[in-house]
Amino acid sequence: MASTLWDEYQVSPVEVALPGGKVGLTLRAYRPASELTPTDIADREDDDAIFAGRTGRPIGVADDEELPEFQWTKEALDEVAAAPAEDEIAERAVETAEADEAADEEDDEDAAVVSDEEVPVFLSHKGRLLLFLSAKGLADFVRSGAPHDMKQLEGWSKLAKSVKATDVVAGEDDAYELDLVVENLRGGPDAWDAELVLRAGEFARDVSYALRLKPVMVALSPGSPLDDLDDALRASEEGGVGAFFAKRKLKKIGAEQASIGWRSIIGKISGAVDWRD
Repeated sequence: MASTLWDEYQVSPVEVALPGGKVGLTLRAYRPASELTPTDIADREDDDAIFAGRTGRPIGVADDEELPEFQWTKEALDEVAAAPAEDEIAERAVETAEADEAADEEDDEDAAVVSDEEVPVFLSHKGRLLLFLSAKGLADFVRSGAPHDMKQLEGWSKLAKSVKATDVVAGEDDAYELDLVVENLRGGPDAWDAELVLRAGEFARDVSYALRLKPVMVALSPGSPLDDLDDALRASEEGGVGAFFAKRKLKKIGAEQASIGWRSIIGKISGAVDWRD
């Protein structure tokens, strides 16, 4: 009965385990971006402020731990040495401007398509994810009529009236163990659990978009080190020749950097949670 209810309204219960032993329940849906009004973050503290402790370090980083400082690599220095001269830069600027003008016309044509891309929306309010410690707490909240971002979904009022505590059960594909990610990454490439990390990335990308958590979106954006880690883990799981090269690439990724990056992400998500019940 529960799956039929969620399938009918295209909404799913989600279970999230966060550091500290807390496991929370929430709801998630995917809708065309053109149908959604983004969560209001006007009253939320600045991202850097709510995600840092008194020392300015990300939440979850102990006072006696020091983050590695940035160090110039030979590749980075070679890139700087190969930088173009000022006249070359000027010529490229003109070429870029002309290319941008042509690209703008294409962007206008693509805008309509982008606006219909399906994006995630959670049971959230004013930029904070609502997590419930019990199924009963979530069901009672949904039926209460309290404000949240999912009330804008078509058919929500009918769904809200039908939800019972016994319906709030997250399936295997909607359960995420963010509390295990950092410790797993600390173990090094040979110990990394691809499914655990990739699923954590899926949830982090969804919730960062829905809550407008820019630091997390940037950390996991295409081409970022953590996104490269995902690509390598995914390729290693697929097998074949690609898996061989992916595993070699994984061994070059530092366990310390990967764990620090994810610790920061999880701290940022934890800092944007509103625990209920």
